[in-house]
Formats: sequence, C-alpha cells, structure tokens
Amino acid sequence: MSSMRERMLAGEAYIADDPEIIADLDRAARLTECFNASSAEDPEGGLAALRELLGSLGEGTWVRPPFHCDYGWQTHIGPRSFVNFNAVFLDVARITIGADVQIGPNVQLLTATHPVEAEPRQAKWEAAKPITIGDNAWLGGGVIVLAGVTIGDNTVVGAGAVVTRDLPANVVALGNPARVVRTLE
Repeated sequence: MSSMRERMLAGEAYIADDPEIIADLDRAARLTECFNASSAEDPEGGLAALRELLGSLGEGTWVRPPFHCDYGWQTHIGPRSFVNFNAVFLDVARITIGADVQIGPNVQLLTATHPVEAEPRQAKWEAAKPITIGDNAWLGGGVIVLAGVTIGDNTVVGAGAVVTRDLPANVVALGNPARVVRTLE
C-alpha cells in the first residue's frame, strides 16, 4: 500500500495528513519564513535559504520576497530568471521554470487540484498536475496558471490572465481564460 506522500508524488489522489507530507510542509514554511525575513543588507543569507528551499535555482536567478510555496523542493527555476514580489507557487506537483523567464508580481502557479464532487472534497482528497514554463517566457502581473499547464518558449501572458490550458511557443495570450491573440516572429 502506498503512503499518501507516495500517492501525491505519483499524481494520484491523496489526503495531506501523512506525517511525511506535514514534515515537508513544515520544512518549507521554515525556509520560506527565513527567505522572506532576510535583510536587503544580507542578500547571500536570503539566497542560501532559497537554495535550500527549492529543488533547483539557476545561476543569476533573482526571486523577490515575499515568496510562498507548499514544498519548495518541487520547484525548479532555470538560470537568469526573475520572480517578482508575492509569487505563490503551490508546488504539490513539479513546477519547472525555464531559463530567462520573467514572472511579474502576484503571479500564482497552482498545481493543486480538488475534486468537483462534494463528498470526496469534504473528505479532504486532493491531487496535483505539473506546470511547465518554457525558456524566455514572460508572465505579467497577476497571472494565474492552473494545474497541468505548459507554456511554450518565448510566450508572453498578459497581466491578469488565467491560463487554463497549454499555450504554444512564440505567442501572446490575454484574458480569462487566456487566449492567443498574436503570434510572435
């Protein structure tokens, strides 16, 4: 029989009361608090907490506090990327962010899902699907990316958009739900 943590990592429905899951959440909370409380006069201290928190952090990447996540180790950010204030990364499943990505303030990457049916939701079942952001993408302020979405290389998502399904490379997408409005050359 699989533990709830094993079910979570396999992308299956699970209940987040597993002691391993709770320990992972507590670890992330401590490291996130350390990063968010780090002094501007000690950028290396904040960076050390962020490196310990995240699964990987590319060279030259900058994340501005406050930053919030569930687990941290499920998030991988490529080199030379930028994550602005108030990012929320619900990384129940893996979040992969490519190289040279720009993420505006108040962006939410939400891998977590919940049943639509009332009974399993009330019983606290949940699941997750990964999110992938391609190289050189730009997510404007307040963008929300939902579970299971892939955004292609060089794609620009306009401020406030809600991305409910995959976006191809080299496009501009706007709105709720996000729709492609232009192809980039």
